[in-house]
Amino acid sequence: MSVNLPAVAVIGAGSMGGAILQGLRRPEVVVEGGIRATNRTEEKAAPLRAPGVLSLATEADAQAQATALRGARIVLLGVKPVGVPGLLEEIAPLLEPDAVVVSIAAGVRIATIEARVSNVVLRAMPNTPSLVGRGVTGVAAGPRASREDTALVRALFETVGSVVELPEERIDALSTISGSGPAYVFFLIERLTETAQHLGFDGATARLLVEETFRGASELLAASDVDPAELRRRVTSPHGTTERAIAVLEDADLTRVFDAATAAALVRAHELANPTA
Repeated sequence: MSVNLPAVAVIGAGSMGGAILQGLRRPEVVVEGGIRATNRTEEKAAPLRAPGVLSLATEADAQAQATALRGARIVLLGVKPVGVPGLLEEIAPLLEPDAVVVSIAAGVRIATIEARVSNVVLRAMPNTPSLVGRGVTGVAAGPRASREDTALVRALFETVGSVVELPEERIDALSTISGSGPAYVFFLIERLTETAQHLGFDGATARLLVEETFRGASELLAASDVDPAELRRRVTSPHGTTERAIAVLEDADLTRVFDAATAAALVRAHELANPTA
């Protein structure tokens, strides 16, 4: 099914902005008016150039932001949180009146952006699997946004995965699950790989065993019509080896550990949102 979007400007096309840019270049996505991207350096701008993509370096072209924003209906802010206020001061006069501004900067509130621009503003929290089209993005609409504006931004992020719409006050909680979640998975893979090596497997074999097991289990879950608890039960034969291993994991109270980990992440998210508090 084809997706039609108006002209998009990605201001700060770093790793996440670049991932979304790649999603926009999928064959089934049509971006009327083209994709524009800006970065500070030519080194970062050059690799993004492709048919339908205008990629500019601000250090080489003083008019780069104006060129990228001219006619852009969706403006994605991909700069680091600390750079958002200064960027908004720069681009506010350059935004088209009907441009929808979308920030993916962690901790920067919609109200902070709305105080600097007169446009519709939404906030989004994508995660790193967006790089391979398997992302999860939380989208929160500001008070100026219509249902049509939100649908437009949803369509943008669906080019790189799934989208969850939620109130802004839930964005930080979402970030502790889907935002930080890939790191939790990678951490578990690291630890299980070390365990495989402790059992005598060489590094390459240990990685193969663990990474392919995680990949296979995830794909089995995606293809299944039952929940993960049932899939776990099917692997866990009564009085077998897996049952004994699961008992050890249950004794470790992983629910408590994950509750504590996400609580710590949530506290830090609040600190980022209120740096002077």
